Amino acid sequence: MIYAFEDFIPVIHPTAFVHPQATVTGNVIIGKDVYIGPGAAIRGDWGQIIIADGCNVQENCTIHMFPGVTVRLEEEAHIGHGAIIHGAHIGKRCMVGMNAVVMDDVVLEEECIVGALSFLKAGEKFPKRSLIVGNPAKIIKSVSDEMMEWKNKGTALYRSLPATLHQTLKPCEPLTEIPANRPEQLPSYQTWLKINGEGRAERGE
Repeated sequence: MIYAFEDFIPVIHPTAFVHPQATVTGNVIIGKDVYIGPGAAIRGDWGQIIIADGCNVQENCTIHMFPGVTVRLEEEAHIGHGAIIHGAHIGKRCMVGMNAVVMDDVVLEEECIVGALSFLKAGEKFPKRSLIVGNPAKIIKSVSDEMMEWKNKGTALYRSLPATLHQTLKPCEPLTEIPANRPEQLPSYQTWLKINGEGRAERGE
């Protein structure tokens, strides 16, 4: 659902995918290979929202601002399910975890990772490669090269998703039983931590 607001019409690159159940309103600019999931609300009525190339804004995210503010998601920012970005600046290749809240005038410099359910208070600034968790959130350590490699692989998967959706997503009627030839889905990505047979968390391969 794409809506003009006053004299502002959203600008969406043809390679981006905005789910029909997402809502994009007003002064919003969406770049190449961006994924916007169902239930996302991107509301550029009181200010501008810029979502740069290769970003993903997943299901049920909200992006908004106080009047006169520009919200920026720099290249390959990765916004997890249910997160809220209000008047903040998200740097290149940052990741904001599921249901995290990033408040007004927060600045994440590039390659930060924000843990799920974290709350980043208004006006806070976080330097490059900060690992940020908690409520209120704080830096617990630096993001390692290994963590950044894992994050970038996940973002690359989302960056490839718009093209696949443009080609294959279509309304359908559900089946009433599982067909004998239903294909198997092979894993293309591993979580950061997995639980081994002894109940301990270890790095996913």
